[in-house]
Amino acid sequence: MTAEFIDRPTSQGFAVRGMLHPPRNGGRDVLVFAHGAGGNRDSALLVAIAEEFSACGIGVLRIDLPYRQRRPQGPPSPARAPLDRAGLRAAAEFARQRFAGRLYLGGQSYGGRQATMLAAADPGAADALFLTSYPLHPPGKPENLRSGHLPALRVPSFFVHGARDDFGTLAEMEAALALIPVKKKMRVVAGGGHGLVSKREGLQRLREVVRELPPAFGEFVRAALDSA
Repeated sequence: MTAEFIDRPTSQGFAVRGMLHPPRNGGRDVLVFAHGAGGNRDSALLVAIAEEFSACGIGVLRIDLPYRQRRPQGPPSPARAPLDRAGLRAAAEFARQRFAGRLYLGGQSYGGRQATMLAAADPGAADALFLTSYPLHPPGKPENLRSGHLPALRVPSFFVHGARDDFGTLAEMEAALALIPVKKKMRVVAGGGHGLVSKREGLQRLREVVRELPPAFGEFVRAALDSA
């Protein structure tokens, strides 16, 4: 099915802007997914996630965060991160208006971190989180942990992490996930770095990795939410 371009201005100076992939087979759930610090909505990982999830019956809105809407390149500003979280919230509200099922929120690296911070501050922002390559700390600076808000999470959280990600070792990630007081799971990509799959490995390998994620996430969500 063809993705729909979304560009809805808000009163906060940014738009809900991205590509909406409708779910196949009559699905009613939707995932709002944001890019990493150096990426945008058209990053190969986001496109693969959107296509694979929608094929499994979960719609996906892959968005450009407000900082990326302001400029096509460059990293986000820490001082303006609250505005990026506001962008995630606006996209989630838009998606709730379009879909009658569950709302999942997440992102790659920076986008996922902002999703966790939004959900920690407002548990009603999403029914569950889907997070790839969570940036637990800057590379080479394990003392600068970005985990202080994790104990406040009250929504089930599914993490996908590369075994060789230099933003957090598997042991560091396990310790961070232990802080989350609700259901959580980490799926490890063997040999994966921060991008899960390197450019050298190519798009086919990326598809192979991503294709396994919707069923794994679906199983996690059913166990976490349907039994609640």
